[in-house]
Amino acid sequence: MLPVLNETQKAESPADLAARLALPFDDLRLLTRALTHSSYINEHSSVIEDNERLEFLGDAVLDFLVGAWVYQHYPEMREGGMTRMRSALVRTESLAAFARQLNLGPAMRLGRGELNSGGRERELLLCCTFEALVGALYQHKGLDAARAFAMPLLKPAAEYIFNQMNTLDPKSGLQEWSQANGRGIPRYETSAAEGPEHAKIFEVKVYLQDECLGVGTGPSKHAAQQSAAQNALEKMVSSN
Repeated sequence: MLPVLNETQKAESPADLAARLALPFDDLRLLTRALTHSSYINEHSSVIEDNERLEFLGDAVLDFLVGAWVYQHYPEMREGGMTRMRSALVRTESLAAFARQLNLGPAMRLGRGELNSGGRERELLLCCTFEALVGALYQHKGLDAARAFAMPLLKPAAEYIFNQMNTLDPKSGLQEWSQANGRGIPRYETSAAEGPEHAKIFEVKVYLQDECLGVGTGPSKHAAQQSAAQNALEKMVSSN
């Protein structure tokens, strides 16, 4: 006997999803593929293609759409800020949040193991499905269709991120960037302290995954850390 599925929501067909979100698919086969996880194929021999290629395409389309939009709407923003904003908008957590806004979970075609382990709510699967859907729209109708679908979700998020960025000091900005790009949390090490006790100058190095990204100095360890973070951010801008 097959195990009972722990689905918290009733499954939604591709046709119902297309109607609910007014998705411009003339042929639902591409949309169906965008919703199909590899685990579903493993249990259904009649299905021959999952959404991984569409996910790859959607990721590239989103990178371009977000980068172009940030460039056009924030003309005074420097390259480092644009990179941070784009990274924050297309990271897994953000795209999963967009998928939840659209309630894509019930439409995802998952295998029983994924369903039983809560796959409809898993951030990575939601993110991948959103990317695949963007890829399918681009493949079927072109860039304008992908833009019309994604940008109403991205714009409010961009405004929030922009407001957050304006309040960030260099350390916070570096940590936001590093976590958005899967690099972990920056580590600061005091590498030198010179001068008399009442006027010491500290040197601090900042590391990400054992790679030294920046060096800074200051009259306190905190100031030197901020300087090192700023140096790291400036290096990232010049290397892009």
